[in-house]
Amino acid sequence: MNFSGADLTPLGQELLARAEADAADACALMDAATILQFKGNHDLALAMQRQALQLRQHFCLPSQLPPAQLRVLALMAPGDLMANVPLECLVEGSAVDLHLYYIVPGEPPTDPIPEHDVLFVALSETEENGPLLDHLHLALADWPQPVLNRPDRIRRVARDAASRILNGIPGIAMPPTQREARGVLAQIAAGSSPLDALLPGCEFPLIVRPLDSHAGHDLQKIDDVTALQDYLDTVAQQDFFVSPFIDYRSADGLFRKYRVALIDGRPFACHMGISSHWMIHYLNAGMADSAEKRAEEAAFMASFDGDFARRHETALRAIHERIGLEYVCIDCAETADGRLLIFEVDHAMVVHALDPVDIYPYKLPQMHKVFRAFCDMLGRYADDGRGGRPLPTATP
Repeated sequence: MNFSGADLTPLGQELLARAEADAADACALMDAATILQFKGNHDLALAMQRQALQLRQHFCLPSQLPPAQLRVLALMAPGDLMANVPLECLVEGSAVDLHLYYIVPGEPPTDPIPEHDVLFVALSETEENGPLLDHLHLALADWPQPVLNRPDRIRRVARDAASRILNGIPGIAMPPTQREARGVLAQIAAGSSPLDALLPGCEFPLIVRPLDSHAGHDLQKIDDVTALQDYLDTVAQQDFFVSPFIDYRSADGLFRKYRVALIDGRPFACHMGISSHWMIHYLNAGMADSAEKRAEEAAFMASFDGDFARRHETALRAIHERIGLEYVCIDCAETADGRLLIFEVDHAMVVHALDPVDIYPYKLPQMHKVFRAFCDMLGRYADDGRGGRPLPTATP
């Protein structure tokens, strides 16, 4: 509803009225907190979410194709919309009962663990989630049901960790990424420390972003020490990721960025953004305004298995093997010499079927293909107890 531009104010008021009438209505509080996040009221949204999680930690999204044929337990972290994998999008239209169980730091569980066939660790890799991931690494060591996206492997998608893990793989270009404190960058900006001391052999321009930032928030290309000082003067955070900028524009002068999902190692196209600016996000790339861009994206999806995925088969296989997550996404591009340029590896990227069908008629069938593959993977890991039946999913 929010994505389509619906006015959520009446629904939000209805939810708040429900919560006021029934102080134990945790579901109303959780939904109201989500609406508040959409409206940019971050602090109040998280306060309301904390209130809901004091009442209960287990929420269920029932199968849209009852009766359910698979029960998935997703372990979640409190936080904003980027704190967890948006699994509700991936199981849309499936025979999956999705149980969301929030692990609240310092709080004892309020609910028993529900029965489930497979467990999926949905926490994103952030500084705040780090202690929870460490705790779950021990807690899930001998879990009786299959565990997907184990916590220790989630640690591998941190920007600096992923750049080290994927360094040197043939066919991959991933710029070295380091986590640095504000003081180190300030010394470089002041000229008291050379850039080479931070990233050996590196020259300007740099890409600088605050730790745990997403969607381009405070992400900038820094061309020299003056620009670095200007950046530090305007951004308050204390820790940053720093990497060299790689110019990835195509021969026509446009930049192309791809989102690819690896589902048990098999690649799937999720979207393609085309822009005249190097910092591409699908929503700011002007795809809805350009039939030519959409036609190219449609061709990319239609030819993906035999073209993009085949050309980068070795690189994609290596990413799957080294990161080790059953489900993970890649934001990437292609360099002039044909390598796969990796911007980010992350399992918590948004993969959805929310785009209007009249503008993007080619996307819904592709996204249903992704969703079927994801649900089938869940079923395979629950195979022994369920006889290996494929899960039915809604057709586009």
